[in-house]
Amino acid sequence: MPGQGTTDQRGGRSRPLLRWVQLPIVLLDWSGQIIAALTLAFLFCALLVNVILRYVMNTGLPWASEIHAVLLPWMVAGGVVIAAARGRNIAITLLPDLLGAQARLWLFAAVNVMILVIALSVLWSSQPILKAAQVQRLSTLGIKQIWGYSSLIYAFGGMAVIALLDMLRLLVERDVGASDPTKTSLS
Repeated sequence: MPGQGTTDQRGGRSRPLLRWVQLPIVLLDWSGQIIAALTLAFLFCALLVNVILRYVMNTGLPWASEIHAVLLPWMVAGGVVIAAARGRNIAITLLPDLLGAQARLWLFAAVNVMILVIALSVLWSSQPILKAAQVQRLSTLGIKQIWGYSSLIYAFGGMAVIALLDMLRLLVERDVGASDPTKTSLS
């Protein structure tokens, strides 16, 4: 019904703050999907055209050997953000499965703090690389390498935002639930 809010996974009403916390994560998930799909499609088409040209006309696209230096990091960054947004990172869930609800809450909070610290550390330490990439150019394409390296900012910035919002969600919701491998396993 209008004005009553949405229901959460446990059948109760969700808190408005939790919806606002989830919105940036959903947007990051969508942006990762768009980035990964577009870069994969472009790389596939460029490779296909290059192969056809090499076999049919004995020539190829001169830039085909360099385009991956720009697009592949973005494809990986998109995948990293998707995995972080969906909570589908590579994980071993033995310890959380053995812990009670309160200890699991503290463990997930600690993990998110570590992710946040690592992501911010990577962003901070990559500054010299990003500055150097602003002047380096790819020889055939002629574009600056910053276009590829800026995927670091997207990937690790996205992970930091998601970790921060997950910590906020944990503090408000105070329930991490038992992990359900049937819902999160990709195997």
